[in-house]
Amino acid sequence: MAGTRVTNRIRTLRFHRGEMTQQALADAIGVTRQTVNAIEGGKYSPSLEVAFRIARVFEVPIDQVFGFDEDGDATGG
Repeated sequence: MAGTRVTNRIRTLRFHRGEMTQQALADAIGVTRQTVNAIEGGKYSPSLEVAFRIARVFEVPIDQVFGFDEDGDATGG
């Protein structure tokens, strides 16, 4: 399935959480800031466990954090 990708709303959720920093999110979920940056930027898809941890931090269902773009917007890099 070439051209599919996982999308996310992490940046928006961080903003609505009092402008939470990437470092604060990383500390809360047990990964590095660089990992959060890569996930947020769409360069890396998190493990299922990390995805659930992120959703738990923001107190939302996982599908409000992550989506699946079946159209595969190739402009995202």
